[in-house]
Amino acid sequence: MIRLAIALSLGLAGTAHADAPVVTGATIHKQGDAWTVEVTLTHPDTGWDHFASGWEVMAPDGTDLGYRELTHPHVEEQPFTRSLMGVRVPAGVDHLMIRPRCNRDGWAAMPYRLDLPQG
Repeated sequence: MIRLAIALSLGLAGTAHADAPVVTGATIHKQGDAWTVEVTLTHPDTGWDHFASGWEVMAPDGTDLGYRELTHPHVEEQPFTRSLMGVRVPAGVDHLMIRPRCNRDGWAAMPYRLDLPQG
């Protein structure tokens, strides 16, 4: 308990998401009866020890709709864009949430909202 209090007072406990990836943009377009989501991320990748390792697409209620794994660092390519095909969006959903992940720091605290095209 004392160690936790010391860590909190030094600000050490709040550093888990200090270097989380950030979604800087996203697009979505329909292909047949599914959707393709393109996500642009930025992250201070340093190599295999610390890089943006993926992002998930969720319905507004938190239902997982897909995951795009990123299998290597993008040290020299920032920001970078990758896509995920075959996303099935439930009827009545008007937006999606995208949450990026880092192999060292875990999931970003705040997801990115992506509105679906109208019509």
